[in-house]
Amino acid sequence: MIVAPSALHISSDFDSGNIQVLDASNPLHVRLAIKPDAKSPHFQWFHFNVQGLCVGQTHRFELSNASQSSYNKAWYGYHAVASYDHEKWFRVPSEFDGTALNFSLEAEQPQVWFAYFEPYSRARHDELIKNALQWSGCEVVAVGKSVEGRDIPLLRKGTGASRKHKIWIIAQQHPGEHMAEWFMQGVLKRLEQGSDPQLRKLLDHADLYLIPNMNPDGAFHGHLRTNANGQDLNRAWQNTDPLASPEVFFAKEQMLKYGVDLFLDIHGDEEIPYVFTAGCEGNPGYTQRLATLEERFRSHLSQLTRDFQTEYGYPRDEAGHANMTLACNSVGEQFDCLSLTLEMPFKDNNDAPDALTGWSGKRSIQLGKDVLSTLSSMVRELR
Repeated sequence: MIVAPSALHISSDFDSGNIQVLDASNPLHVRLAIKPDAKSPHFQWFHFNVQGLCVGQTHRFELSNASQSSYNKAWYGYHAVASYDHEKWFRVPSEFDGTALNFSLEAEQPQVWFAYFEPYSRARHDELIKNALQWSGCEVVAVGKSVEGRDIPLLRKGTGASRKHKIWIIAQQHPGEHMAEWFMQGVLKRLEQGSDPQLRKLLDHADLYLIPNMNPDGAFHGHLRTNANGQDLNRAWQNTDPLASPEVFFAKEQMLKYGVDLFLDIHGDEEIPYVFTAGCEGNPGYTQRLATLEERFRSHLSQLTRDFQTEYGYPRDEAGHANMTLACNSVGEQFDCLSLTLEMPFKDNNDAPDALTGWSGKRSIQLGKDVLSTLSSMVRELR
């Protein structure tokens, strides 16, 4: 026997939470809206908790302003994620009707969380840094500060010897792209394996410089694209303002200090259901040497894992027409190095679909581990 549902309690007052309740008078059909980033019109990320579900009853949730979001075509083919314990996430049936995103859940427990993607909390981030120092053999070589004063640690795995290549990996410039820090967890987790021959080869020739979360303020506040000042960090690399985007200013300072021989900027893409990379073929200084390195990276990774492919992605820039405000283009041009943006989907990977989870934190972790194998295979060719 299913009892009549009572009022629901809906909250987003927590790390990376974002939702506005429009009408919860009918607990079986709740109308919600996604709140924009602070000081910015961007919105797409949502994350909220629901208490008071009626077990055995189907509850429906409507994101009424989905058609006005930053990437409104991205809702087609997308399914929201849910969790009863905030640890194990699964996809729920979702449908975009051209105006609202609607998803439903036959409740198995009285409490659930919903999110745009499996969130990576600040508490988990702090634990990641702790484990990186204790188990992965990393050191903190510098700590930047976000607009609101949150720490941005720069980790180094390696000796700092001048003869070694400098490989940089940064993540989550766009704070709603939580798969990026899951990826970084994979990188750091694999660094714990001291007997790994591929890692030994990589670290014999290169040091790794890692920033697991470039935008801690935006992530904490449930933003999609911007920091606490409303600044899109991945549009702030050309004429960086230390007040508007201190996060980018810090990263650039450290790159100038240590040098860069390879750069990876880790992201998530709302629309494209594949893993792919974008290069800097539009840069004024782009050469055949860089084109060869790009092909080497893509070819090795696509042979290593079915989760990476080269058919789908962004249109290639015409020569000399790159957007130099992007990290990939700016760093690649300044340091004449292989520089790539790596994108993972918010949806599923159509080459290797998983009906239960879609693309997930677990799959992002594995991709991070796999990328280290590709870097190991080409580390001697970087210069």
